[in-house]
Amino acid sequence: MSLQLENVSRAVDGVDFIRDADLTFEAGSFNVLLGRTLAGKTSLMRLMAGLDQPDSGRILHNSEDVTGQGVRKRNVSMVYQQFINYPNLTVYENIASPLRLAKMKEQELDRRVKETAAMLHIDNLLSRYPLELSGGQQQRTAMARALVKDATLILFDEPLVNLDYKLREELRSELRQLFRERQCIAVYATTEANEALALGGTTTLLHEGRVVQTGPVAEVYRRPVNTLAAELFSEPPMNLLPGKVTGNSVTFGANIHHDLTRELGDLAEGDYLFGIRPSHVGLSPAGEDDLALEMEVELAEISGSETFLHVGAGALDMVVQELGVHTRHPGGQVKIYLPMNRLFVFDQRRALVHTPADSGGVHG
Repeated sequence: MSLQLENVSRAVDGVDFIRDADLTFEAGSFNVLLGRTLAGKTSLMRLMAGLDQPDSGRILHNSEDVTGQGVRKRNVSMVYQQFINYPNLTVYENIASPLRLAKMKEQELDRRVKETAAMLHIDNLLSRYPLELSGGQQQRTAMARALVKDATLILFDEPLVNLDYKLREELRSELRQLFRERQCIAVYATTEANEALALGGTTTLLHEGRVVQTGPVAEVYRRPVNTLAAELFSEPPMNLLPGKVTGNSVTFGANIHHDLTRELGDLAEGDYLFGIRPSHVGLSPAGEDDLALEMEVELAEISGSETFLHVGAGALDMVVQELGVHTRHPGGQVKIYLPMNRLFVFDQRRALVHTPADSGGVHG
């Protein structure tokens, strides 16, 4: 079983929602669509589901052209950001509703509802109504309704965005486990790079309706094809520093010089963009080849148990990701360290020309 999009495009009022998308999703695969708001994630899923039709291109299911088929003719389920449940039905009946529409026999229906509820740890809530549930329990109910009918394609449109951090972590872990045992195609949309990393599988980067890159999550993370892919798949976005290679050295900004390391020794002379993830910049040296920079603090942003430190010096602006909660005052001076062995290098067309050997783990 597979789902293919061949050169699929869709525009509304002259605005491209999806442009020339070529993608293949295999049976048993878990796929993440990663992109900023309005990147085209929901538009792409609506085309896959048959809720909308493309202006051009084809959609194939098991090599059969289903481009013109509506959603009712496709075996598809969808889970949205909002907790979409029937308020006048119990949890049991909410989960059972697609099976009743399919006129499934009562005994089989009962077995499936209870098995699916148990998988999502809501089997003790089957007699309750949605308004008696917490947000996480309501979203589990919506997921159970999507999973119960054995759809060949299950679409998740940012389903965890409205939940608190602990619930999101819990449900992410359960989703990964659930789809290890199923042969359907799962597609999950998110704006968060860290969520894509946590979910794994195959990641497709979208930007303004176009596919930027697609592949196994570790490959896309470690080898972004260009600066846009690097920025999209880094949270906060990857720092990009203009630099010029001359002889055996590189110059950043106007007068910051550093010898080329052995890793970067093959770079031809010329102008480049050097990329480094905020989590790889330190406030203490990690090695003898680190580039030390005196920077001015512009902003200290606290997010959960991390501090995002925005710093600048002349034309150079960077973000440093610190573990822990730290108080840094704007205008203060700080020394930061860039490990040269963790630099990505992009040419003037912004295409990747060098991947660091030490690019960190998938969560690095």
